[in-house]
Amino acid sequence: MTVRVRFAPSPTGYLHVGGARTALYNWLFARHNGGTFILRSDDTDAERSTDEFAQDILSSLGWLGLSWDEGIEVGGPHGEYRQSHRLDRYREVAHRLVAEGAAYYSFATPEVLDEFRRSAREAGRAPSYDGRYEPDPDVAAQRIANGEPAPIRFRVRRPGETIFNDIVRDEIRFDHAQVDDFVILRSDGTPTYHLASTVDDVDFMITHVIRGEDILSSTPKHILLTQAMGARPVQYAHLSLLMGPDGKKLSKRHGHTSVRAYHDAGYVPEALLNYLALLGWSPGEDETVISRDAMVERFDLSTVSQNPAIFDTDKLEWMNGIYIRAMDPREFLALTLPMIGFRAGRELGADDIVALKAIAPHVQERTKLLTEVPDQVQFLLTDALDYDEASWKKVMGAPTAAPVLQAATKALANLDKWDEGSIETALRSMLAEQELSASKGLQPLRVAVSGSSVSPPLFESMAVLGRDRTLQRLEAAKGRL
Repeated sequence: MTVRVRFAPSPTGYLHVGGARTALYNWLFARHNGGTFILRSDDTDAERSTDEFAQDILSSLGWLGLSWDEGIEVGGPHGEYRQSHRLDRYREVAHRLVAEGAAYYSFATPEVLDEFRRSAREAGRAPSYDGRYEPDPDVAAQRIANGEPAPIRFRVRRPGETIFNDIVRDEIRFDHAQVDDFVILRSDGTPTYHLASTVDDVDFMITHVIRGEDILSSTPKHILLTQAMGARPVQYAHLSLLMGPDGKKLSKRHGHTSVRAYHDAGYVPEALLNYLALLGWSPGEDETVISRDAMVERFDLSTVSQNPAIFDTDKLEWMNGIYIRAMDPREFLALTLPMIGFRAGRELGADDIVALKAIAPHVQERTKLLTEVPDQVQFLLTDALDYDEASWKKVMGAPTAAPVLQAATKALANLDKWDEGSIETALRSMLAEQELSASKGLQPLRVAVSGSSVSPPLFESMAVLGRDRTLQRLEAAKGRL
């Protein structure tokens, strides 16, 4: 059996990190087993589905490097991979199930259904609708022929039980007393999620469905539908949901929730992918940083945890810093130059590029987010330095600030050679003469040169800035004091 898995998001919002993890686990399972990864669009919700969200899903998966073998934009042997283009197929299946007695037209009104559930609860029965108020099939057919609209419900066998072995959660049982005769086709002819998803899984020959545990209660419905279609049920694996650090379901109150937001916030795809992989699965040997190839080699769906996974942005940021520091310096510069130019509000010139190439390695080794870089290097791109007021008040308010600026100006003005080694030697000699620690003596110089107490290393910054501009900034800071 060739493994065939699918990721089937609805384009009703930006790709959630929980959805991205589901896509990743499907992708890893397919790649590990030499199978096929399919991308499908569950876009039957016409009112909420948009082209913007659909494009975001594609671009986010592409950014993460999760390529698919069949599906949207790629094509494949099964025709359309968008549910909105397969409505006739869903209607065909629904009508066939009615003809075979596995489903029926339902004329029960909302009021009747409410009364049924109320009386069932009062009698201690499960409030799952069992079709008891529906007319004879011949009568129902006549009413439909007369133009009366009605949804189609699937007929659940009672008494009965659906039992399946979940790869993540082991054996799971659903008593049919707890399962409604559920709607598969609405009265307007549109399919419900249960019908469309199941028909697609059967038609596309899916072997394994890996999805979130929020869909677990729908699984017996999908198994029953699959069997009614004469097909063999797939193997299921239901993943735990992602939680915030407070133990509640991950939502916007915890910060970013979409892949797009993490892209825009300066995360690199390798770090986010690595972090998502570890939210419920371990590669073994207490590893945290693991390559994509190693993930594929080691991934085992049966070892995925049943317990909820905590999405901690602090840990993700730490991991992002590891990937940034390991990045090729040329790649780091290529990723950050557009951000730097945008922050500067102008096109970068040749001299700017030279300066940025020189300072980039020193910035890279201290960066956790790519978006931190533009502010750290702006001092190289302007002659009108914009001081961070919090840094100025904290550092320049010290009584030693003015004497340090004066002594540093004198020490640096007489240097024969302007490079970071010479600058460091001169300034450390100055600190010794002034009997100051590096923290007290160098911070005023950092603020004077870069405008902030948070910047690239001081000696390297001065070397890249140049003698004239460095001395001008020391004088300007003295003047401002």
